[in-house]
Amino acid sequence: MRAVIPFKKSNAKSRLGALLSEKEREELAIAMLNDVAEALINSGCFEVVDVLSTSIIEVKGANIVLTEKGLNEALNEYLQKMSSHSINEPVLIIMADIPLVSINNIRDIVASRADIVIAPGRMGGTNALFIREPSSFHVDYYGASFLKHCEIARKNNLKLEVFDSFNLSTDIDEIEDLAEVLLHGKGQAAHYLKKLGFNIMENGGRVGVKRE
Repeated sequence: MRAVIPFKKSNAKSRLGALLSEKEREELAIAMLNDVAEALINSGCFEVVDVLSTSIIEVKGANIVLTEKGLNEALNEYLQKMSSHSINEPVLIIMADIPLVSINNIRDIVASRADIVIAPGRMGGTNALFIREPSSFHVDYYGASFLKHCEIARKNNLKLEVFDSFNLSTDIDEIEDLAEVLLHGKGQAAHYLKKLGFNIMENGGRVGVKRE
């Protein structure tokens, strides 16, 4: 069994630009990637953990596979290569910006007997996708990718399970998302934000973040 994390460092997390410089956004993206990779590796579920990266980076315990292709093209090529080399083993595709993911989350996903397990993100995205037989599936991210992946599974007569998880649904894209990392995170991303001087604040009954 293997896992793959697509990652783009250059100008990462542009919607956080009002609070973070480009360098800080890239460093936060690396910290979140490391949190995800650590959960995968420590789960003990995978013989191989690959990072599909557009830049040369280092992630402890993971292989870096360089690519210049877009998300869908790079991942579908990855799945096709597995099939063509007769490595038709289960694979978990997981996004790099879900730093709250836990070891137990990972173990629960791969323990499913379904052909396809989808952990949806907010607003119709797909944050994790477990594919039991890569030769039977292709990905179609962006937009309402959750619905698209459900439809691909249906058309291929694959048993589908939706994995409902707060940790996996919490992708970090907007400024208000940083509060979730500070509230619930215990890894490198939470440590990095605190190092930058971010703290929780209450504003009109809602929780937000402030930078000292």
